[in-house]
Amino acid sequence: MTYDDLLYKIGDFGTYQRRIYFLLCLPAISCALHKLAGVVILNKPNHRCQLPGEPDNASYHLPYEIMNMSYPYDSRTGSFSACTVYDTNFTDTYYKSNTPAERIRYCNKWIYDKSEFQNTVVTDFDLVCGKAWYKGTSDSMLMFGVMLGSIIFGYLSDRIGRKNIFTISVWLQGVSGFGMAFAQEYWSFTFLRVLVGASTSGLYLAAYVIGLEFVSPSYRMVVGVVIQMFFSVGFFLTSAFGVVFTNWRYFQLAITAPFLCYTTYYWFMPESIRWLLTNGKQEKAVEIIQKVCRVNGVDMSSKDIIEILDNDFEDKPVVQNDNLPKASFFDLFKHPVILKRSIIIMFLWFVNSTAYYGLSWSTSSLGGNHFLVFNLIGLVEFPAYIFLLLTMNRWGRKINISGFLILAGLALLATLVISKSNTWLVISCALVAKMSITASYGAVYVYTAEQFPTVVRNMGLGVGSFFARIGGIVAPYINNTSEIWISMPLIVYGSLALTIGVLSLVLPETLNKKMPDTIEDLIVTSGKKYEQVHINDLEKNGDASKDINDKL
Repeated sequence: MTYDDLLYKIGDFGTYQRRIYFLLCLPAISCALHKLAGVVILNKPNHRCQLPGEPDNASYHLPYEIMNMSYPYDSRTGSFSACTVYDTNFTDTYYKSNTPAERIRYCNKWIYDKSEFQNTVVTDFDLVCGKAWYKGTSDSMLMFGVMLGSIIFGYLSDRIGRKNIFTISVWLQGVSGFGMAFAQEYWSFTFLRVLVGASTSGLYLAAYVIGLEFVSPSYRMVVGVVIQMFFSVGFFLTSAFGVVFTNWRYFQLAITAPFLCYTTYYWFMPESIRWLLTNGKQEKAVEIIQKVCRVNGVDMSSKDIIEILDNDFEDKPVVQNDNLPKASFFDLFKHPVILKRSIIIMFLWFVNSTAYYGLSWSTSSLGGNHFLVFNLIGLVEFPAYIFLLLTMNRWGRKINISGFLILAGLALLATLVISKSNTWLVISCALVAKMSITASYGAVYVYTAEQFPTVVRNMGLGVGSFFARIGGIVAPYINNTSEIWISMPLIVYGSLALTIGVLSLVLPETLNKKMPDTIEDLIVTSGKKYEQVHINDLEKNGDASKDINDKL
């Protein structure tokens, strides 16, 4: 009998697991709030140059006649310029002449429209015009922190335990999140965002893994998807907090405050039983299993539990054979068969991540009510995940990923032929694209694991995840291209999605297919002629990773 069999006996998803799982899903909402907070705290309101003699608290709105004589018309945006002003003396005589000046100049002080937000990071630090790219840099640095956190906390999670990583991440998020609210200049604010980004990775990773390792295999797919739905709840709460807290500093304090609740998890949140057993802490593991039995109403003695666990350990075969050649990272690119898969998989992760976060952060450029559109962008994730649960094991992985990417690409490129005055048709196309990207992104995790042989599977997943982080870092800069042309981000995301959606059609379907263990197995099953890989060649490339099949 194995540990998975033990889970069936004590309750594979009993009362104890449901309680713990629900509590672990709540931090996913906080992670979403911090990742999506830029939509509120970095909101760029309408603005205009401050006129000579105009007070700092002047109203943004001016009569048309004054605007026409003060600011040149910007044909690119279809409105008066927000970054330049006529270079003249704005006297009563000038305004009465009805003849605009010939020269213009750039300004360094602005008046902002405060009808929606009292203030944002953009208005406090003047991140407009020549400094508009600072806004994208802040979001990129957040995602850089996410990448660092996934690397550092992912490594430490296997060393010091999931519960310790959860606790460290909670405090890191709390301290850096509160610190952001009091930042007085841009670079300290951005540095703290890097730490917040890292904390979201650690927190989400620990919660996800603990939840997954407490349930039997039959519940793992559902458990893995439901926690992502809690992340989607963050869209609605971001909007709600944005409506209530129009001062970005109060908003930041509000979304960070839940960390105080998560600090209490230390006293009742269990460590992963699998991690305890793997690290020789059987006594603590048995103690937790007994608690699970009590809550789930199962009668099982500690002696029976220890006997099962001992048998599980003794029955596990030794998979490592030092006499066999070991694969390395470079084997992802050595043979044409696996090289093609590696390249397409890398771009699948990159495009899915870029489009997912890019569309989530770009709602203000779509038109319509800002918060309503943002809520809709979050709402469409729920049918995407439900559809995925219903079709992944019926239609297969390939049709879901390629089909949804192609649909997303066509929907976004369709905005090229839609009049910008037809705002809600443009928004509808963006919503279809967001739903499709969400479904594709959700399926790519499983698809990637099934594309690579066992000896390089962990490396394949790692490379894919790395390119996803790169996509998240790049997305804010793509959104910044709306300063050049309002439709540019949608066209870029649409082109990327359509291209990789078509390219991914060359990958094989993996549903109900035996996963290869070696690169030779992969090449043979692909129908290609196998070229022997010599041991000496492999040794030049470095050490192999361990068989991680049991970890997936």
